[in-house]
Amino acid sequence: MIKGNALTIAMVGTRGVPAAYGGFETAVEEVGRRLADRGHDVVVYTRGSKSREKKYLGMRVVHLPAVPVKQIETLSHTGFSALHLIFRRRPHAAFVFNAANSPFLPLFRLRRVPTALHMDGLEWRRSKWGPRGKAYYRWAEQFGVRTGDALIADAPGIADYYTHQFDVPTEMIRYGAPILDAVADARLDELDLSPGGYHLIVARFEPENHVLEIVEGFRRSSATLPLVVVGAAPYSNKYTEQIQQAAQGDERIRLVGGVYDQELLDALYFHALTYDHGHSVGGTNPSLLRAMGAGTATIAFDVPFNREVLDGDGWFFTTPEEVASAFESSESEPERTRALGDRARVRASSAFRWDNVADAYEGLARKLASGVSVHPVARRAKRRRHEWEPLTASESTAT
Repeated sequence: MIKGNALTIAMVGTRGVPAAYGGFETAVEEVGRRLADRGHDVVVYTRGSKSREKKYLGMRVVHLPAVPVKQIETLSHTGFSALHLIFRRRPHAAFVFNAANSPFLPLFRLRRVPTALHMDGLEWRRSKWGPRGKAYYRWAEQFGVRTGDALIADAPGIADYYTHQFDVPTEMIRYGAPILDAVADARLDELDLSPGGYHLIVARFEPENHVLEIVEGFRRSSATLPLVVVGAAPYSNKYTEQIQQAAQGDERIRLVGGVYDQELLDALYFHALTYDHGHSVGGTNPSLLRAMGAGTATIAFDVPFNREVLDGDGWFFTTPEEVASAFESSESEPERTRALGDRARVRASSAFRWDNVADAYEGLARKLASGVSVHPVARRAKRRRHEWEPLTASESTAT
């Protein structure tokens, strides 16, 4: 029974809980469990979970199917979720994740359920989408802006984008960082690695993640420690072949494929000398936060999203030559490398706390439940013709 100031809050549009996939799912679990601990009735719509339990960490779990076709899997599950929700007891607020799900917001509005749409990154810039996919995401962004009661941005740069393109306000709510103070190193033996004795990439093989540039830069460097590349390419065989060709013949470069064992991943993050982050189109990236929480120094692609998250504490690159220099510096200046990792953990512990993230979601849910909405001013928003671009590296604060 919900008492007092407690709310019923629905979370829609992800794979749900238990979290076993990506940033959205982790956010739903970490935020949802905290809201449930505070007495709220949290309902999480879930697909594909091996567990069929109806309760998880205090949250109610609704298991619904999805059409098993990659292009419409997420949309179909969100559609089923929206239909299920509107015929049940009306929640006080709903958080809908992924701008692609915006076409279902009218169903929530029909049921008078106030919604906050989490916009994520600049999805239409990802290379995995063809022309139709990119056009759909751009349309869905605008439709979500016009239809939602609140928009969630996970980084200042994403908030700037919606201000520039649509002149609408957003709720800037981060992700949290898992803080790893100690991780056993025994699992490293499985990959013949030693603590502090390797560099690490964890990324999908997509051009906007710049794995190729990092591998090419490492190959040009005089670095002596191996580069461990964790990841695969669900969409781009050609890009994978380019990475394999760049690594071929260099025994220092180890392409280990996908690693889905969280204990092993934690060990890899924690014991790496550097984490090498090429992501360029997202906002606050969960992989980067995981490396920061592990106290690992970062070599990052030079875009404002990454500089802002790291607060400028790292090496930044745009070319393979700059990658090579960063690898060499990290090995030749071990004290600086350790200091960068220590400062990253401190920043993660203070600026990216899940308790603070939950506070922000709870506050937004209360605002929505009380009738606060951007819809009256945003419903006629139009995209500006002048394309938005983030600040260039020269306009950012250099380390």
